[in-house]
Amino acid sequence: MLVTVLLAVVLLSALGVTLVLTTSAEARIAANFRASQETLYAADAGAERALADLRTIADWDTVLSGTTMSSFVDGPASGVRQLADGSAINLTEVANQANCQKAAGCSDSELNAVTNDRPWGPNNPRWRLFAYGRLRDLMPSGAADPGQYLVVLAGDDPAEVDNNPGVDGAPGNPGAGVVFLRAEGFGAGRAHRVVELTAMHGDGAIRVLSWREIR
Repeated sequence: MLVTVLLAVVLLSALGVTLVLTTSAEARIAANFRASQETLYAADAGAERALADLRTIADWDTVLSGTTMSSFVDGPASGVRQLADGSAINLTEVANQANCQKAAGCSDSELNAVTNDRPWGPNNPRWRLFAYGRLRDLMPSGAADPGQYLVVLAGDDPAEVDNNPGVDGAPGNPGAGVVFLRAEGFGAGRAHRVVELTAMHGDGAIRVLSWREIR
């Protein structure tokens, strides 16, 4: 009888531990999903903010060269930024990862390499920092800090065929008057989401040609 009772206690204990672990895992999965979705919305917000600034810039060549940036920046276009959860990102490394999928600097051959993500060779966009800062800085005063950090990179439209990603194409070029934006959101628990879009300007307005989530 005693053996039966002990076996029952062990079995119930095992079931209890399993239930606790399952509940904990489900809670973590739900939290990670929520953080991922919130970070995607943050990336979208960064892209919208960048578009608003692009409307005020007449010469997009200065954006492609990196000499003109958004008014939404929180300091020099390099260095480490701390996230609300204590993790950190390096702005230079974010740009390098977009350009050649590694944190260190990118050579010309790596920038021009044909890959699955960048199949345009010499017309690959040369991503440059355009806007970056905390999502809370785009929100009304007194709003709760959502914790995400935003980085928006700008590059030449890869539809161009001039092999010169540092300037916008001349009229008649397939990508003339079009800029390529890559908005990245960074959130809690290493959440990282990316959207890319192309926008065309003309007659004082901007028309979004494409908008897609890539991560």
